[in-house]
Amino acid sequence: MDIENIKRFTHKYLDDDVTGHDFYHGQRVANLAQKLFKQDFKKADSRQLDLIAVMGYLHDTIDEKVITNPEQVKAEMKQMLVAEGLRPDEISSILFVLEHMSFSKNIEQHYQLPLIGQYVQDADRLEALGAIGIARAFSYGASHKQKMYDPEIKPIDLQSHDQYRQHKSTTINHFYEKLFNLEKQMNTPAGKKIAQERTAYMRDFIARFLEEWKGI
Repeated sequence: MDIENIKRFTHKYLDDDVTGHDFYHGQRVANLAQKLFKQDFKKADSRQLDLIAVMGYLHDTIDEKVITNPEQVKAEMKQMLVAEGLRPDEISSILFVLEHMSFSKNIEQHYQLPLIGQYVQDADRLEALGAIGIARAFSYGASHKQKMYDPEIKPIDLQSHDQYRQHKSTTINHFYEKLFNLEKQMNTPAGKKIAQERTAYMRDFIARFLEEWKGI
């Protein structure tokens, strides 16, 4: 398997993204997921690490909120993975993880991912936390013409995928509706530790933001 071909595929579909789901996000997820896995498993299998990298780079190339034609991209992805010599069971595992790892897909029910998929999911969730998470939240909100903050628009308790996608919200509300909840949804020992640190940083930021909003 040539990881450079995986990277080129990711570049093809995500280079123009301005929502925080670009190629470099995929690269960070791939690298962080491998790092987390190696922290928890000192004798990590090289094939597992390769598959983690593939999932990390590709995870947003078939995401409905980023890509307008995910089914078409998925078909192209399958062809590429076959050409790269991946076994049918490996391709099925990759697609299952990519199709079920997102926050929105797990609002109404929790999908149990295979072990390596859990590390990719945790790395993706960590990308929504900390300094990078703050930057990505505002980038995504602005790209969707969402208000930064409006005290008249209150956060809600999300109950469904459709509600998450369609309800009126603000970027600051997004912290309460999703981001602050990710810490308790982490799968892995290594991921949980970093999530605690990044969430604490993010809570400090929001507290400071709200103070400044009030003119304090």
